[in-house]
Amino acid sequence: MNIVTNIPLAQRLIRPLSLWDKFAGGQFGRAKHAPRVAGRMARQQRVGVRAFTVTLALNLLLISLPLAASPEIQHWQTTNGARVYFVPAPEIPLLDLRVVFDAGSARDGDHPGLASLTNSLLSEGAGGLDADSIAESFDRIGARFSSSSQRDMAILGLRSLTEPALLEAALTSFRTVLHQPDLPPAGLERLRQQMLTSLQHQRQRPGDIASRAFYRSLYGEHPYASPSSGTEASVRALSREQVEGFYRQYYVARNAVIALVGAIERPQAEAIAERISQGLPSGEAAPALPAPAAIQGGLEQIRHSSSQTHILMGQPGMSRGDADYFPLYVGNHILGGSGLVSRISEEVREKRGLAYSASSHFVPMRERGPFTLGLQTQNDKAELALGVLRDTLQGFVEQGPSEKELEAAKKNLVGGFALNIDSNSKILGYIAMIGFYGLPLDYLDRFIERVEAVSVAQIRDAFARRIKPQQMAVIMVGGNGE
Repeated sequence: MNIVTNIPLAQRLIRPLSLWDKFAGGQFGRAKHAPRVAGRMARQQRVGVRAFTVTLALNLLLISLPLAASPEIQHWQTTNGARVYFVPAPEIPLLDLRVVFDAGSARDGDHPGLASLTNSLLSEGAGGLDADSIAESFDRIGARFSSSSQRDMAILGLRSLTEPALLEAALTSFRTVLHQPDLPPAGLERLRQQMLTSLQHQRQRPGDIASRAFYRSLYGEHPYASPSSGTEASVRALSREQVEGFYRQYYVARNAVIALVGAIERPQAEAIAERISQGLPSGEAAPALPAPAAIQGGLEQIRHSSSQTHILMGQPGMSRGDADYFPLYVGNHILGGSGLVSRISEEVREKRGLAYSASSHFVPMRERGPFTLGLQTQNDKAELALGVLRDTLQGFVEQGPSEKELEAAKKNLVGGFALNIDSNSKILGYIAMIGFYGLPLDYLDRFIERVEAVSVAQIRDAFARRIKPQQMAVIMVGGNGE
């Protein structure tokens, strides 16, 4: 991968200790072992002293380490079919590990919320240990466990020091959660209530209302239309048997990607990957998802008592390995992805003062994820703001960017690229993404080259073929609620 940055050492290396584990989307990893109840505070104080001591020593060590380039991404398969991606990072004595399964909410079928509940329930009890005991097994050695579930994927993550005894203890606890989940009924009911409470809160938030309606409008009967957190009716109906069946079908080696970044050598990485993989059935990879159907477009207005109207406009956009990825990516940076200097922000905010923030973005997924334009504006300005948003997009599709805009976008994207790979956890997110979506191993090496190769003509061509302003779905949530 040959990644070299000039980021100050303290910024590059110490920051992951406080942020711990995020995905390039991040997108990956919500920590599952935040304090649960007041009764845990005394235990956390005890283990917290140990964890603080470990972290303080590590931070002091980092100050004196030299900056080093990252080596090439190494790739292989375990004996029972898990795909492994590894980047040695000897600068600091840490290992970041992520196991990614094709087990997101796109696999929920007729049971929305099942993927999310399954992923969350793994750490509620495993190998005879309850949730607090699992949390303490990580806390006492300064390790960090995380898990999350999205539409495409489900993730389990671990960060640990590489001192042999600490790493062995962390891996043992991690494997227990992954390989021996008890799926305790009490934990399931606790999580069910948490999900229902969250869904009830979502019904009061216009942004969440708009997002759910937007995905339904874009994807219809496609699996991406299903809300990852389920519905109140579906969550109430979920059973332990369904969770167990989902786990057995999708948490298998041939459906997994194992990503590792840290201060270990290839033989140790192979051994760790084998240990993780061998505790899982070989199974089969999840079947391919269908392509999203063409959308009919149209406007859906949802009344909600609020002072502002939330507007989302869009269509299915692009997949992760899309042939038009870079022209669409760079073009959108100019259109609405570069903050206050974007075309959309200039027209909506700077010239007309219709919204504090207005933007556009692609969410590349296994199949075509959404291309979304969005803003919030005063209720009586909603129609005007929508018209400006649509006209700005139409003009960009027809005319493309100027050479000056393209040059500025390239400088911004190329200049900021080092910040996307300035920590082990960020590199981990990228190699997990590369593995999950089957991208080439030179993806990061050639990223800047591919951005710099994009031309005005390529952007104009890609947007003209792929983006249809008059056929887009539009969701408006707001008004007086009547």
